[in-house]
Amino acid sequence: MDTKQAVTTLSALSQTTRLETYRLLASREPEGVSAGDLARLQGVPQNTLSAHLGILARAGLVRSTRQARSIIYRADLERLGALMQFLLRDCCGGRPDVCLPIISGLSPCCPPQEDRKHD
Repeated sequence: MDTKQAVTTLSALSQTTRLETYRLLASREPEGVSAGDLARLQGVPQNTLSAHLGILARAGLVRSTRQARSIIYRADLERLGALMQFLLRDCCGGRPDVCLPIISGLSPCCPPQEDRKHD
């Protein structure tokens, strides 16, 4: 990711409805959410949400697929990961002791599949 892409991605997330929509989609991975359900869950008119989804899609943060009569939206977690890596690439001048709190705070909320099998 370069600076221009990072600015576009951050800009797309810098509005409340878009940020909350992205967070909702990320919480529903990998299934995704239909456009109608997204509008209902967000309490936003469908045409307004459509405009927000267009901005998120142009920033590479969401993808859509058609399933019968519905459009299913999904968060592009790889794009978010690329943004985080861009922001932290030169973290703390290469001093791991300073970066560790930031990096540990970004640890996944869920253990990898192989770790869950032993629970």
